[in-house]
Amino acid sequence: MDRTERFYRIDQLLNEQRFATFAQLQEALGVSRATLKRDLQYLRDRMNAPILFDREAGGYRFATPDRFAPRYELPGLWFNASEIHALLTMQHLLEEVQPGLLGPHIAPLLARLKTLLGSRDDAPEEVAKRIRILHAAKRRMDLKYFEVLASALLNRQRLLLRHYNRGSGEESEREVSPQRLVYYRDNWYLDAWCHLRQGIRSFAVDAIRHASISETPARSVSDDDLNAVLAAGYGIFGGSEVQWACLRFTPARARWVSSESWHPAQKTRFDADGSYLMEIPYSAEPELLMDILRHIPEVQVLAPDGLRERLMEILSAGLAAHRKLHLPSG
Repeated sequence: MDRTERFYRIDQLLNEQRFATFAQLQEALGVSRATLKRDLQYLRDRMNAPILFDREAGGYRFATPDRFAPRYELPGLWFNASEIHALLTMQHLLEEVQPGLLGPHIAPLLARLKTLLGSRDDAPEEVAKRIRILHAAKRRMDLKYFEVLASALLNRQRLLLRHYNRGSGEESEREVSPQRLVYYRDNWYLDAWCHLRQGIRSFAVDAIRHASISETPARSVSDDDLNAVLAAGYGIFGGSEVQWACLRFTPARARWVSSESWHPAQKTRFDADGSYLMEIPYSAEPELLMDILRHIPEVQVLAPDGLRERLMEILSAGLAAHRKLHLPSG
């Protein structure tokens, strides 16, 4: 625990307990007597903390605030990269949910997050302006349907959906039992039991063209069953039949990919020549193929044969389409 953290801990203890002995403070901070004495002295002399030693009680407390006394304020907290990203991501997520069902309820939390992101001298808006989160491939979503989905999910009611399938370009009517909402790669998905297909499915929320709540109670699916279908393979679109892909990245590309986590169950190692081998489970090809294509030509699909052949078909079709651009007209 560094000194700034100790200052906040002392402040918290005296505010919550109203009183603390020297031994209680020392035990909570895990420091020596000399260090605690220096911390208390610094808080009093340098930060104007109104900490008093109550001789009758035998411990420390905050004095009654004096409006003429110098202002007491702890220094701003600074966060590491992952903490800043987590706070800002939470702020963005909470703002995007509004004005849906959760908006009025999360307003106090959102205000608190904005306060945490600020320092003594900088307004939270200034900090948020200086630290940016850029969303890649984020799709537009109708928030009114998000509100319906969230309401049915929390109240355990079935949903009547009209869902657009981008693969076929067709819409279908579905009755589903919502299980959970998932935010993945800057987009929202609804994991649900589909009563039409009699199985677990994941629906992109932005592809929902209409949603209404049914009076029928939702069917519950266990987390283990959901994860067995949707979390066993690569990405969010899972399936019951999981295969393993083996990919080999060039030494140059390995400098990037070796620091990435594509799946919690991935197996990786370096070859003697510096190539990077990754084995990864998948049950639906499209999402894995999209990520493989990002690394062409510095990646090879070693296995399975079907995945490699499908990748070659996509590359061949792309080459053919671009060659047509260079053919003379007429």
